[in-house]
Parts: sequence; C-alpha cells; structure tokens
Amino acid sequence: MTDTLFDLPLRTYDVNGVGIAARVQGSGPPLLLLHGHPQTHVIWHRVWPELTRRHTCVAADLRGYGDSAKPPAAPGHAAHSKREMARDMAELMAVLGFDTFDVLAHDRGARVAHRLALDHAPRVRRMMLLDIAPTLDMYEGTTRAFAQAYYHWFWLIQPAPLPETMIGRDPGFYVRSVMGGRPGGLALFAPRALAEYERCAALPGWAAGICEDYRASATVDLDHDRAGRASGERLRLPVRVFWGERGAVGRNFDVLGLWRAVADDVAGRALPGAHYLAEEVPELVLEEAARLFR
Repeated sequence: MTDTLFDLPLRTYDVNGVGIAARVQGSGPPLLLLHGHPQTHVIWHRVWPELTRRHTCVAADLRGYGDSAKPPAAPGHAAHSKREMARDMAELMAVLGFDTFDVLAHDRGARVAHRLALDHAPRVRRMMLLDIAPTLDMYEGTTRAFAQAYYHWFWLIQPAPLPETMIGRDPGFYVRSVMGGRPGGLALFAPRALAEYERCAALPGWAAGICEDYRASATVDLDHDRAGRASGERLRLPVRVFWGERGAVGRNFDVLGLWRAVADDVAGRALPGAHYLAEEVPELVLEEAARLFR
C-alpha cells in the first residue's frame, strides 16, 4: 500500500446525478476531505500519509472541479449551489458505507462542508475548516481591502461567457496567477501537485464549473443562508476553524466571532501561513486535526 496520494486509484462514483472523483485509503473512523479553488483533492498530499494511519480518508473533487463531473449551468445557478455540492458528498459517503463521518475542508470545500453540516446534521460528527468565514458574512462585510485581495470573487460571477472565455485562453496561467499571487508564491507547492492543478484546469467545462460555483455563492447560496438564519438554523457539532496569519480572511474578518454567531461549539486560531494551509504548514494542520478527530 502506498502512502502517496498521487499514486492511489482515482475512482468515479455516481451520486446525486453526477460523477464524483475520489481517492480512498486508510482504516479507522471515516474522514471526508474537501478542497478549494482553483485546486483538486490533491491539496491533501502532505497530510495524507499521517491522516490515513488514523482514519479512512476520502479525498473528493467537488463537482465542476478536478476529475469530477462538470454539469451545465442551471437557472439560478442551482446546479452549483452548496446545497447540491453538499448532497453530492453526503451521497458519496453513503455509497462508501459511512453513515456518520468527520470533515476536514479548505476554502470552497469548507463552504460546502458548512452546508453539509446544516443539511445533513445527523451525519457529520465534527468539522475542521481552513481559512474561511461564513459566506454570507464575507459578502455582507466586504470592504475595499477585501475586494482587492479576493478580486476573483467578483470577477468570476460576471455573466457568462466573459470570465470563462478569458480563463479558457490559458487555464494554466490562471491557476498560477491565483495561487502564486498570494504570500509565498508558487514555491509553496510541490511540482507534482501544481502540475495536477494545471491539468485539471484545462479539462473541458472546468472554467464554467468554477464560475458557476462562485455565481451560486453570490446568489442562491446567500438565499439559503439567509433563510436558514431566519429559521434559527445553527451548527450544533464541534467546529474548529483555522486561518492564515498572512492571509486576507483574518485581516478582514473576525473569524472566530463570525463562526460563534452561527455555531454552538467553536474554537480555533491563526496559523503561520497564508491561505493554502494544508500545503504551507501541514504539520500544524495535522496537529489540530489529531486534537479534534482523536
């Protein structure tokens, strides 16, 4: 058995009307790992060997990303809502035989995890989120400084096909620009991982998929979040949140305060990185994961 995430079989599972690509390894309690933009499940490659010694790990590509299906846009961006993405993952874990499970998620995947823990509350035991505050609060608290740092939030939601066409001219350049434009630059990333992100960005439908993900976050996802808060919806499970000391999220938002407003059991801290914490400070991510998921 290999400890290298890259060399494991990548299988596609038919769930919720789409094909979700995932790698599975390990033994012990199930742990679902979800990635962010503009990456794939291989963001976990530096923490994978240790995690799989204690957990049955499921590293999946979100719909629209990686080797998962790229469904067409739907009215109101519903096909790329976090509700649908969360249903993908709930069904994936059910197909794999896991009634309950823990979640470790970064960036866009952490937004999916938030909705997963709300819509499928009995199934998610504990959750660790990397470098996000709740989506609704980030949009409603947007300042000029945040908009400059997270310009892609506002560019990717422009009507099709403007951003799709521009990204499609050179998807690799887009990936390198987004990831390399943050503190630390591209030197943070293993060459094999970066090559995988670039390969997947060139797949048909990828540009449209990521744009629809962001368009959904700025429309239907906010509707779901507002309706949920109005009804008293809260996270009841243990939630641990970590953000980068050099990243834009911690600079622009009260991360713990915003999560404590929507969840009952929240703790966390800044880690000495920027945004891609599982690749920047994997030893600290593992330390915190061991503390939560023991």
